[in-house]
Amino acid sequence: MTDILRLPAETIYAAELDALKRKDDAPPPRGWAMSPKAVVTYLMGGKAADGTPITAKYVGDRRLIETAVATLATDRALLLLGVPGTAKSWVSEHLAAAICGDSSLVIQCTAGTDENQIRYGWNYAQLLANGPSREALVPTPLYRAMDSGKLCRLEELTRMGSDVQDTLITVLSEKMMPIPELNEAVYARRGFNLIATANNRDKGVNELSSALKRRFNVVVLPLPDDMEEEISIVTRRVGEMAQSLDLPAPKNVTEEVARVVSIFRELRGGSTLDGKVTLKTPSGSLSTAEAIAVTVGGLSQAAYFDNGKLSAEGLAPSLLGAIVKDPVQDKVVLEEYLEAVLKKRPDYAGYYRALVDLV
Repeated sequence: MTDILRLPAETIYAAELDALKRKDDAPPPRGWAMSPKAVVTYLMGGKAADGTPITAKYVGDRRLIETAVATLATDRALLLLGVPGTAKSWVSEHLAAAICGDSSLVIQCTAGTDENQIRYGWNYAQLLANGPSREALVPTPLYRAMDSGKLCRLEELTRMGSDVQDTLITVLSEKMMPIPELNEAVYARRGFNLIATANNRDKGVNELSSALKRRFNVVVLPLPDDMEEEISIVTRRVGEMAQSLDLPAPKNVTEEVARVVSIFRELRGGSTLDGKVTLKTPSGSLSTAEAIAVTVGGLSQAAYFDNGKLSAEGLAPSLLGAIVKDPVQDKVVLEEYLEAVLKKRPDYAGYYRALVDLV
């Protein structure tokens, strides 16, 4: 048992990673902990050579993960692109865990991210006392990844300014980072590369320059096409999260997950599942990740306030919060959906009543 709320992937799945490494007969690229095929097996699930079951970390097109892994074995960086909730950060973490055994070298990009947070900073007490020196230099995750031959993860790359983004060009093209204050440079070791994520809906916030785009191979992670696949993903992740949070999982979890996913798919798709009714779409993405969050919120409500019963009434507040991001526009969308669709479905009567009361 541990008091740490969430351990890194390389710790949680250490047994699976060790099993894959022990019997990995294919040669890994220099600086990698395992072969590309073993990395794909770790992400997509299967069995290690000794029979150890490997759980699927990503459910989707295997070819996308193969492309991502193959990219990281070259000198090009990887950009995972998709709408919010398509497991970009999740895939990024597990790729780093499998390839270099360390998923903690992360830079969260924001509008306030500056060059010091990307390249390196300084311990100003030592800088003032002794001037520029290696001892006064504070390495960033990118610096440490280059120096140790590991993967650095850049979350929401397009959130930071274009001028700061372009500090990566020299790193990606020359595989080195100048330190002009010391008249030195740090040179990337074998195994170093970048995995960046970006949100489709942020297009236009801070576009990547053409020079930087050329240095990334883009892999687009889509929302699940198949409803059954999405229900399976949500159910499994809800089960894992419920276990880590010590929340009991009622017997009707899968049934309620199916209803939540149906509502999400209809609203984000702009029509009912049978295609007979056209709907307005809300401003939010209503992603798979949000369906997971809604269900986990319902489990917490059930465990602490509803005697362990997972119900539409317990799920409705979280469902409302996921759908209504814009209090004016999205409220109209939801009200029309309730009257045109849910009101006519007897098996969704609980959701209709609970949401009407909340709206």
